[in-house]
Amino acid sequence: MIVFASPQNDYAELLRALHSKCPARAMVGCSSAGEFTSETSGTGLTTVIALRAADMRFSASRTLGLSANRDSTARQLVQGFQGMGTSEYRYRTALILVDALAGHAEDFVDRLTIATGGMYRFVGGGAGDDGRFKETHVFFGTEAHTDAAVALEILSNKPIGIGARHGWTPAGDPLRVTQANNSCVLSLNVAPAVEAFEEHAAQSNQRFDRADPLPFFLHNVVGVKSDEGYKLRVPLGIDAEGGIICAAEVPTGVLANIMSTQAVDAADAAASATRDAMQQVQREGHTPKAALFFDCVATRLRLGQDFSHELDAVARELRDAPFAGFNSYGQIVRAEGQFSGFHNCTAVVCVFPE
Repeated sequence: MIVFASPQNDYAELLRALHSKCPARAMVGCSSAGEFTSETSGTGLTTVIALRAADMRFSASRTLGLSANRDSTARQLVQGFQGMGTSEYRYRTALILVDALAGHAEDFVDRLTIATGGMYRFVGGGAGDDGRFKETHVFFGTEAHTDAAVALEILSNKPIGIGARHGWTPAGDPLRVTQANNSCVLSLNVAPAVEAFEEHAAQSNQRFDRADPLPFFLHNVVGVKSDEGYKLRVPLGIDAEGGIICAAEVPTGVLANIMSTQAVDAADAAASATRDAMQQVQREGHTPKAALFFDCVATRLRLGQDFSHELDAVARELRDAPFAGFNSYGQIVRAEGQFSGFHNCTAVVCVFPE
C-alpha cells in the first residue's frame, strides 16, 4: 500500500487504522500538499493505492538521518532491496519518497544510483505539508519519520513505465549562476540574483514585490540548463543580500534561465508524460492497469482550479486505468529516456502493467 496523507491527519492513528483494515505486507507513503485520484482531488485528504501482483515482488525499506550523511543513508536504504542479489527479474524499479526539507535531494538520488550500480529506475517525490514548508514526513509501516527516506522496491518481468515532462520554456537571455550556496542562488551575472528577476518583471510587464515575491515566482521559475533540457527550480523567497532561495540545489557556474509557461502547457506536459510511460508498457504487449502521478505543489498553487485540467489530461491518456498521487515538494525520476534527477514543477507518471 502507498499512502499520501494531508498534514491535517494524525499520522500514527491514520497509519494504524489503515493497517488494521488492510494489513499489507509493505506500506510506505508520505505527507502531502494536495491529494488526488482519478475520481477526486483536493487538500485535507488521504489517498491510498494498493498493489497486488503474483508475478511482482515488493519490499519496503527506510533510512534515517538523511541530512547528516547522504552516502551512508543511500547505502542503508539499498540494503533493503531484494533485487541486488538476484537475476530472476528483468526490471528493477523503486518508488522513492523523501523528506525534501532535509535538503540535498538531488545528491541523494545520485548516491542511490551509485549504490545500486545503475541497475534500478527510480520514481517518486518529496513529502509536503500543504505549502507551509515547516515539517514533512515519510511513512514506513505505521511509523512517520522526518529527516528520512523510504523506498518501495518493485521487481518484475514486465516493464514499469516512467514518464516526465514540464512544459516550461526560457523567457529571456541565459544567466550565469556566479555564486550559489546549495539551494540559494546568491548572484546571477555577478549581481544579486534578485536583480535579474526585477529586470525580467519590468521587461515582461509583471508585478514583482520583494516583500511578497511568491506570486511572481510561481509564474517565473529557474531553469538550470543541461544537455537534456532545463531542470526546474522553484524560487521560494529572497534572503537579506538579494539571493534567491530555491526549493532544490542550484550549482555554481551553470547557465540558467527564468522560465515561463501557460496552464495549457502543464496539461500537455502531463499528457505527454503519461503517453511516454504507457508506451513503455505497451510496446512489450502489456496493458496499463494502474498509475501513480506526481506533480509539484507550486503547479497546484499557480493553476488553482485549473489544476483539474492536468488531472483530466492524465485520466484521458490512461483511459480505464485508475491513478493516485499527490502534490509534492520535488519530483524524482531516474530512468532511461527521461530527464533524470530531482525536479520541481514537473509532471511524473509511473504506469503499472496488468
